[in-house]
Amino acid sequence: MKKYLLKLSFLMLSALVYGQAGHVMQGVGAVNMSMGGAATAQPLDISGALQWNPASISTFNDKIIKLDVGLFFSSPKLYSTVPEFDNLGQPTGNFFSGSTEDDRGVSPMPAIAMVWGKEDSKHTFGVSAFGISGFGVTFPESTTNPINMPQSMGGFGRIESDYMLMQVGLTWAYELTDKLSLGVQTNFNYAALELMPNPTANPTAAGYPSTDKASATGFGAQLGAFYDSQKGLKLGVSYKTTQSFSDFDFDNTYLDATTGTNSFNMDYPAILSLGLGYSKNDFDFALDYRNVNYENTDGFSETGWTNTASVAGFGWKNISIISAGLQFKGIDKLPLRLGYTFSKNPIENEVAFYNIPATAIIKNAYQLGFSYLISDKFTLDGVYHYGTSNGKTTGQLLNPMFASPTNMYGAIPGSEVSYEMNTSMLMFGFSYNFSK
Repeated sequence: MKKYLLKLSFLMLSALVYGQAGHVMQGVGAVNMSMGGAATAQPLDISGALQWNPASISTFNDKIIKLDVGLFFSSPKLYSTVPEFDNLGQPTGNFFSGSTEDDRGVSPMPAIAMVWGKEDSKHTFGVSAFGISGFGVTFPESTTNPINMPQSMGGFGRIESDYMLMQVGLTWAYELTDKLSLGVQTNFNYAALELMPNPTANPTAAGYPSTDKASATGFGAQLGAFYDSQKGLKLGVSYKTTQSFSDFDFDNTYLDATTGTNSFNMDYPAILSLGLGYSKNDFDFALDYRNVNYENTDGFSETGWTNTASVAGFGWKNISIISAGLQFKGIDKLPLRLGYTFSKNPIENEVAFYNIPATAIIKNAYQLGFSYLISDKFTLDGVYHYGTSNGKTTGQLLNPMFASPTNMYGAIPGSEVSYEMNTSMLMFGFSYNFSK
């Protein structure tokens, strides 16, 4: 076993360790999450409106504040298979396989929002602070899974990643007519990233380094339009520009205690959202379509090895997201909601290894939520979420030493790496209406 691991030591230290807990969050706050994230044309609460369509806050004619806190739990699992070699370095025809479960635990998900509106004014203003993106995994060192074997034996050892993106938005909406509103939002962003090991750095004889947590700041905007027929039908469209970030400047430490630095740029992708809403009697329906443009986003558009054997980027493809939700208001003071979200996988099989462990590829997510109207001013909201990757993301192990014109990424014959996960979340929030 040790012989095969020594043969693949460079290979094991050449992988990109990168995981997510939902790079693009499907929703913000308990109400929006319970509707599957759909809100572009059905603004049921201020958080969903501020996140997905700044124009739709024009429907709120009061001064409202909303706070949500969720507890998010993910259970990713990492698998790998590698060929074994004999004393002469020849493959024996045998394979070593194993798996490792994440032991990260629970992560908090906060959100706070506020709007100012008046019945007789065409202007509505809002401010928000949302965690709109994040990921993190902790796969412990293992002697039963080749990719998590101790680094002295050629594996990764402990695999850990931690990323968060907090966005502060300043929003203004204007009612052109009683039915049509336009909105604009200016976004200020803060992100922090830690990788162990760090494949964006150049390797040395000691392999790839670990990093301290690095931070970056960014900015961007969002534009939207909202149409309410006042006969039940509602339409919405919004466009969030690429959120452009400064570089992450990493302070690296290698296994032999030497140090170094490197920089890596990772922006947040542009998102186009189209929405349909319909309300009648005790029912509110919402349907959103989103296109996430990873292919033109720094950090995601490139992939493969650089000429110094670092990783150029993640190589993600554009994805489509469908969000749908239904609210029932037939029970006094207790609206009930169901939501569903479908998302494509941005990671193709040939680059799966670069994205170990990009485990938050949640294809299907299901939500059940409620609100309780405590008084005219206070409302309590809650939601339970369950998501699944609906199978594994699978590819071959990659090594730049094997790269050639016919084997661009250096795929190793007979090898395999894969990952899958489920997620669950419990979130509660409350809103306070100052005007009532």
